[in-house]
Amino acid sequence: MVTAQKLIRRGFAVAALLALSACSILGGNRKEELAYVERPAEVIYNQGVDRMNRKDWERAILYFQEVERQHPFSEWARRAMLMWAFAHYRSNDYEEAVATAQRFIGLHPGSKSAPYAYYLIAICYYDQIYDVGRDQATTVQAEAALQQVVRRYPDSDYARDARLKLELTHDHLAGKEMTVGRYYLRRDQHLAAIGRFNNVVREYETTSHIEEAMHRLVESYVSIGVINEARLIGSVLGYNYPGSEWYADSYKLLRNYGVDLNEDINRERDPGYWRRLRERLF
Repeated sequence: MVTAQKLIRRGFAVAALLALSACSILGGNRKEELAYVERPAEVIYNQGVDRMNRKDWERAILYFQEVERQHPFSEWARRAMLMWAFAHYRSNDYEEAVATAQRFIGLHPGSKSAPYAYYLIAICYYDQIYDVGRDQATTVQAEAALQQVVRRYPDSDYARDARLKLELTHDHLAGKEMTVGRYYLRRDQHLAAIGRFNNVVREYETTSHIEEAMHRLVESYVSIGVINEARLIGSVLGYNYPGSEWYADSYKLLRNYGVDLNEDINRERDPGYWRRLRERLF
């Protein structure tokens, strides 16, 4: 005879099994799979789109994966793979989004959707760019991925957007160089500082940091007594950015050493002088 106590124990056991089952289906590891019910690819795909529209990213991914499982060689499977990469991106699961987009490229390199796959990879890295005070490894990855979009598909809408995003990416990388350069400058490690500021002028001349970088080079060279080099850099700064506050600071600094940058800039020069001087300095 089954006692009441045994029934209670069995009840707890069944409840525990049900709880474990629910965890395996709905838990953090997302091991859930849709029950296999054969359906047309378009029907399953549209169910995934419906879930996307509801911002139910995880369930949408399951439907898109189901398209590939049931119809692996169809056009719908190719579309679904990109859609589940996008769903990972929208749910901030950047690693899975990149992996899925890379898998798409590996399987369908000649697809008309390949440009979007490359662009999605770039956007995944771009959206993770941190502030300039932190390690910029992700920014470097974003730069490389964006450049790949521009290089492979230069006339596409994706390339046009990638070029705009590259500007901000470069600004972040230049900002990191400036942060490190200022750190060295404050600690009188002038040669190390010069190296960083030179990098900004050479590699990131279109960013917002270029004027300060030139002024910091003037400061650094003055600090180690190389006044002529400071004068040349200051004159290049003044010629290219005459209204800059950083040029005003360089002008005041060098006036203390008897150097009049305005006089240097206004002196008659060969038209290619400033270009050649800049190339020599940087």
